[in-house]
Amino acid sequence: MDKAFDAIVLGLGAMGSATLWQLARRGARVLGLDRHSPPHDRGSSHGDTRITRLAIGEGDAYTPLALRSHELWREIERETGADLLTVTGGLVISGAGERAQCHVPGFFANTLEAARRHGIAHEILDAAAIRRRFPAFAVRDDEAGYLEHGAGFLRPEACVAAQLALARRHGAEIRLEESATGFAADGDGVRVRTARGEYRARRAVVTAGPWLPGLLGDTWRGRFTVRRQVLHWFAIRGSPAEFEPGHFPVFIWELAGGGEPIYGFPAVDGPGGGVKVATEQHLTETAPEACERAVDPAESRALFEAKVAPCFPGLSPDCVKAVTCLYTTTAGSRFVIEPHPEVPGAIVASPCSGHGFKHSAALGEALAQLATEGASRIDLSAFGWRPPGGEARA
Repeated sequence: MDKAFDAIVLGLGAMGSATLWQLARRGARVLGLDRHSPPHDRGSSHGDTRITRLAIGEGDAYTPLALRSHELWREIERETGADLLTVTGGLVISGAGERAQCHVPGFFANTLEAARRHGIAHEILDAAAIRRRFPAFAVRDDEAGYLEHGAGFLRPEACVAAQLALARRHGAEIRLEESATGFAADGDGVRVRTARGEYRARRAVVTAGPWLPGLLGDTWRGRFTVRRQVLHWFAIRGSPAEFEPGHFPVFIWELAGGGEPIYGFPAVDGPGGGVKVATEQHLTETAPEACERAVDPAESRALFEAKVAPCFPGLSPDCVKAVTCLYTTTAGSRFVIEPHPEVPGAIVASPCSGHGFKHSAALGEALAQLATEGASRIDLSAFGWRPPGGEARA
């Protein structure tokens, strides 16, 4: 067995890199393990951009995490010089009748209530105001928008790289291209097995993303499902200025008729880079090793014809880029963050279901507090285990 640590972090994507840095800055002897070399494109922390918003419609427990994360992104930028967070404003569009549901029922109303409760700057725009302010959006007369002034996008690869650099600066040991194969209780600590050896620590933080089901074993695997998602960048055929940051906010659109909403970003890398638009699918299950990484052009055409063309006449069906990423999903799109019920020294963290990246900086801080102090400053009690077919534990 190799040397012992205060803590081991398994998986160094969004959550793992944040946790590793926060542990290292507290003076912990910490080891970070990853089966690849992050930032990479095999998991969930890539794709150029991730939406960040402050008023969170998925539930009351999330907004404090988003607010704290924005503070931490700015701190990381100051310490590293990296460009991580760009504020563009964020527009959530919805309306009466049957609508595509974003993660949870009542998402639009919940978002508005969270903004009011937490004093988050916003406006409510009717269809005419949306067309006037943001002419690229072909909204229907019966649609309205919640415009959050402080929303924007994060650069996920840069966020991961910056936090890993800070972790190294604070003395963390990082071993890449080394796959964890399991973990178990070992006295008052945890023993972690990898393809190369074994390590022991007082605590292990399991932030393995789509590899989490395999690490947890049969007892817990059914609580997480991995889904393949596709991200598309469409060329601009209208006025490029209408799609530039400052004129085009990040957006989530609960489309009429049900199904899945669309979300997207301005032309963050200039008009030649296209406009990123995507949706979420929750029908097809996959696994990291089995996922079809190539994107069939027919997938991009289908999305464009069904959802993009009616909403953005200024976009072209020409897809300049398309990539896949993986969602680790749970019932009700909930996060799971709690000590493992069978390995008390291990904390399992799956802030997932497609809305976790914006919270990752604050969750890394909270996980480091849990691992070193036994409690976190931000309340994480809403994120306990949900038994298959049952209710969340109080």
